[in-house]
Amino acid sequence: MPEGKIIKALSGFYYVQSQDMIYECRARGKFRNIDFKPLVGDEVVFQIENTTAGYIMEVKERRNFLVRPPISNIDQAIIVVSAKEPDFSTLLLDKFLLLIESARIKPVICITKADLIDDDDPILMDIENYRKSGYEIHLLSAKEETGLEAIQDVFKGKESVITGQSGVGKSTLLNALNIHLNLETNEISKALGRGRHTTRHVELVKILGGLVADTPGFSSLELEMSKEEAAVAYHDFAQLSAQCKFRECLHDSEPHCKVKEAVETGEIARTRYQHYLQFLNEIKNRKEKY
Repeated sequence: MPEGKIIKALSGFYYVQSQDMIYECRARGKFRNIDFKPLVGDEVVFQIENTTAGYIMEVKERRNFLVRPPISNIDQAIIVVSAKEPDFSTLLLDKFLLLIESARIKPVICITKADLIDDDDPILMDIENYRKSGYEIHLLSAKEETGLEAIQDVFKGKESVITGQSGVGKSTLLNALNIHLNLETNEISKALGRGRHTTRHVELVKILGGLVADTPGFSSLELEMSKEEAAVAYHDFAQLSAQCKFRECLHDSEPHCKVKEAVETGEIARTRYQHYLQFLNEIKNRKEKY
């Protein structure tokens, strides 16, 4: 049986791309019986019923997945935040990073309106702290069109999802990257039978040499994870956790904690650690509530 990738899910139908063909498929009843739902991004084995339709028979093991938006096998999440208007928020960015890294997805930070950053702006220290912690950051200036060439290469050969703070439209970024994007996206949409471009469902579109998830975005920023999962969600926290005295150290009140030591030495920004404690408390309160 042929294999392919689900590139769109809509109204119970799954559009599977296999080589140069797209097949409109339904999932076999066995998936409903085990309460398992195929996701966009899934690699599947399917059975062809006629030239353009078929049934999904098997979903291969996922590398990772997100619940909201529902998508799997993501290589990276492009987090779009603004330097100004709306103001840069390390709290919101840290929450996005926690959610994305907990799903074992690489985050790429894109800061728009970089031309509005002054030489003495505190955001410059924040950017340095994130870079020091190993995060990939791109500064984008719409006026000068700087940084756009470098970010284009980020998409090549990757499956990406784009998210970010309210008021920073992903479409603005993508249209700045490729002036022909609207035409290309509309053509793909027509081929898939969408009729018009909307983001009420999840779909993978070919952009800049890769696949980009056209999604409604993160409908929720609730931290649906355990305390222990949160403690090792950030990649640098996870690396240091192996050296903590206690096996499941939460980096809170425990002694001989390598994460807390890294905060004291400046290896980890104190603000990010304080945000982590805030998120940890949020998780604890949610668990107690339910």
